[in-house]
Amino acid sequence: MKLSKAPRWFACFYMLVLLLLTTTGCADNIIVLDPKGPIAEQQKDLMLISTILGSSVIVPVLILTAIIVWRYRDRKGRKAKYTPNWEHSTKLEVIWWGIPIAIIAALAVITVRSTYALEPSKPLASEKKQLTIQVTSLDWKWLFQYPEQGIATVNDVKFPEGVPIRFEITADSPMNSFWIPQLGGQMYAMSGMAMTLYLQANQQGEYWGSGANFTGKDFAKMYFNVESTTQEDFEKWVNKVKAESPKLTLEGYKQLAQPAASGVKSFSAFPEGLFEKTVTKYASSHHHGMSSKDMQDMQMKE
Repeated sequence: MKLSKAPRWFACFYMLVLLLLTTTGCADNIIVLDPKGPIAEQQKDLMLISTILGSSVIVPVLILTAIIVWRYRDRKGRKAKYTPNWEHSTKLEVIWWGIPIAIIAALAVITVRSTYALEPSKPLASEKKQLTIQVTSLDWKWLFQYPEQGIATVNDVKFPEGVPIRFEITADSPMNSFWIPQLGGQMYAMSGMAMTLYLQANQQGEYWGSGANFTGKDFAKMYFNVESTTQEDFEKWVNKVKAESPKLTLEGYKQLAQPAASGVKSFSAFPEGLFEKTVTKYASSHHHGMSSKDMQDMQMKE
C-alpha cells in the first residue's frame, strides 16, 4: 500500500525523534566520555576531534545526497538542468578531493602527536611518588599485587587520588585485556610478557574495571572494583588487609589460578617474586615498557 505524503513525512519525523531520544538516553552510560584521569581526558579529546573532523565530510555528503535525490527525482514539471554530455568540473574535483585530503592530513598529525603523548609506558609527570601495582590475568579473575605494601587482592584495586599508578600487567591464562574506561584505554595482558600502563585518578571515587578480551565461559564475570581514595584512607586499608587477611602461599596461588570465577579477596602477603616468576616461566623475551634492567632484576629475585 502506497502512503500519502503526510504519513510518510510523519513516519520520517517520528524515526528521527526516536533516534535522538535513544541516543540521548544512552549518553549517561558511555563512561569513556566521563573521564576521571589525565589519560582518559586526552583520549576523550582525541575521540571528539576525530569525530568532528570525520563528520565534516560525512554530514555534508549525507545532506547533499538528500538534496540531489530530491532535486533530480522523476516528476512532472522537473526544472533541473539536463546536461547529458557533462563530464568534468575542476572546481568540484578540487572540493571532493582537496577537503578529504586536508582532513586526512590533519588526522595524521593529530594521531602521530597523540600516539607519542599517550604512550602507555610513558611515566606521568607528578610531584607525588608513583605507586606500582602488579596485575595478573587469571581464568576468570584478576590478581593485584602491591610489591611496596606487601599485600595482594583479587578483583579489587585501590589507590590514592592524584598519584601516578604504574600497572605492570601479565597473564597466567589466555590473553586478556586490562581496562578501566574512566581512567584510560585498555592494555593487553599476555602470558610471558610484562606490559606497563600508567594511569591516574584525579578525584576520589569508585570506578569500573573489566577484561576487554573474550577468554571463555566466565569471561562476563571478569570485572573488578576500582576505588580512588585519600592517601590516609589508602594507608588505613593497607593496614587493615595486613591485619585481617590470610597470606597467599604458592600452593594457594596455584589453586587461585585454576579456571573459575571469584569474588573479592585480599591477602596480607604473597610469595616473593610471584609476578616475576609468572612472567619468566613462559620464557618470552618481549616486554613492552620494561627495560632490560627491569627484567634482570626479575631474574635476580627468583
